[in-house]
Amino acid sequence: MTDTPIRHFLTVDDLQPEELLAVLDLADDLKAERPTPASRASSTWGDVLHGKSVALIFEKPSTRTRVSFEVGVRELGGHPVVLTGQQLQLGRGETVADTARVLSRYVHAIVLRTFGQDRLEDLAEAGDIPIINALSDLTHPCQAVADLQTIREYKGTLAGLKLTYLGDGNNMAHSLLKAGAMTGMHVVIGHPEGYAPNGQIVDEARTLAEFSGGAITVTTDPETACVDADVLYTDVWASMGQESESTERAALFRPYQLNSGAMALARPDAIVMHCLPAHRGEEISAQAIDGDASVVFSQAENRLHAQKALLITLLT
Repeated sequence: MTDTPIRHFLTVDDLQPEELLAVLDLADDLKAERPTPASRASSTWGDVLHGKSVALIFEKPSTRTRVSFEVGVRELGGHPVVLTGQQLQLGRGETVADTARVLSRYVHAIVLRTFGQDRLEDLAEAGDIPIINALSDLTHPCQAVADLQTIREYKGTLAGLKLTYLGDGNNMAHSLLKAGAMTGMHVVIGHPEGYAPNGQIVDEARTLAEFSGGAITVTTDPETACVDADVLYTDVWASMGQESESTERAALFRPYQLNSGAMALARPDAIVMHCLPAHRGEEISAQAIDGDASVVFSQAENRLHAQKALLITLLT
């Protein structure tokens, strides 16, 4: 054991604003010099996690999160231990706290994609290794860091930009509120009645914005939300576990579709974002996601670089 404080990443604001910007800078560097298999030995970061193992636990299905974290750990010279919820006793025959204590003796960090935020918090409280939130029902901070990297990549800056999110006030909306507030953006959430983001998170984001010069707006008017936006963002209308509500939500959310009408209200050079998977014709039109304004696949790629930067920051 060392005296170095353990750093967790359960929400975006577990990093200080200046630390978040440093992570983005590092993610840019990692992207610029990403090694090929043949050049890994000469990479600046190819052995930074040498001798370290990272448990990647998935209690929810995953494509981008699983592949990007597994590849990222390997590219940094570490060993990913990939597990599903069905392969563990996590929260079933064994308490979350006991699982944390055991895994702390095997691996150097835990990355968890789960349901309740409390499971992450319980792991962090009981264990003595970094815990990284790869998605919970409340927040999706790794995605938000990759989103900031993408926006800055295409816009050159973050402070002063207007980011409009259309749809459910879900974990993605929560993370964008805080990430945008920390970096001086004007974050606007346009949502149907009854689907507002968590009020406490909105209040916390407004407090963060006071220090950064950003702003937070929450509205049920999708057109007002889109006016002069620099970034248009959406997510699925029914997240994992909400499939039974899909039909009801589809009718309520239709005015909040990210489509040519929304793009016409935004700035001419606005970019289109979606954290994927996307349902063309539902929360986003094919024209929007497949058009010239879309940066969706750069956004997906940047999950790899942003998460590598987080791993380096938390584990070294």
